[in-house]
Amino acid sequence: MQPGRRSRAVPGASPRRTVSLPSSDEASDAATHRLSLYLRALARSEADGRRVTSSDDMARATGVKPALVRKDLAHFGQFGIRGVGYEVRGLRTRIAAILGLDRDHNVVIVGAGNLGTALADYRGFNTGGFRTIALIDNDPKKIGGRSRGGVPVRSVRDLAGLVQKSGVDLAVLAVPAESAQRALDQVAAAGVRAVLNFVQGRLKTRPGVHVRSVDLKIHLEGLTYRLARAWRRAGSRAVR
Repeated sequence: MQPGRRSRAVPGASPRRTVSLPSSDEASDAATHRLSLYLRALARSEADGRRVTSSDDMARATGVKPALVRKDLAHFGQFGIRGVGYEVRGLRTRIAAILGLDRDHNVVIVGAGNLGTALADYRGFNTGGFRTIALIDNDPKKIGGRSRGGVPVRSVRDLAGLVQKSGVDLAVLAVPAESAQRALDQVAAAGVRAVLNFVQGRLKTRPGVHVRSVDLKIHLEGLTYRLARAWRRAGSRAVR
């Protein structure tokens, strides 16, 4: 083992297999995003009955260059055998452990409006180690109800107790923009340390609370930029 590294046992692996992490234990957001892509590619390979894969195979499946696949994996330790490749199930187990998916994560969604209830019933929020246990709202008309998929709507006053009792790891913000900062402060005060934010605008974060914002409009604007370029190219060809 290299100096400055520590090993962590991985459930489901043989006793001699460990995940070696750099002493900083940090990877960039781009690298962790690619790990998620690799995990999905490995799941597809396993479903297809493949036992061994390669960096070339994973590159083709994810749109990443083979050298970058190898570099990303090398950041976390030794994977695969030169000339043979990667054992699909073992690598999938180890990447899942690196991403913290070797345990279940309870999720609360703050905001029981159209977006919040849609997210609560979204299968992606309730598979692969994630489980939405409650919607949080301050509207008396919604509290005590359930989403179409059966997720209960709880009062914001219940948030701290719910976090402590159920060990909530993650919160999702799906509230109006004017309520976003207060909602973030409430989930942080309740002990939640990871937040996925669907609200537009900048939020002031607390130390130790990780916030990832998803601005759907920015993604749409990126697409309209591509459309506008295509339209301009078509127009320039038409006038020739």
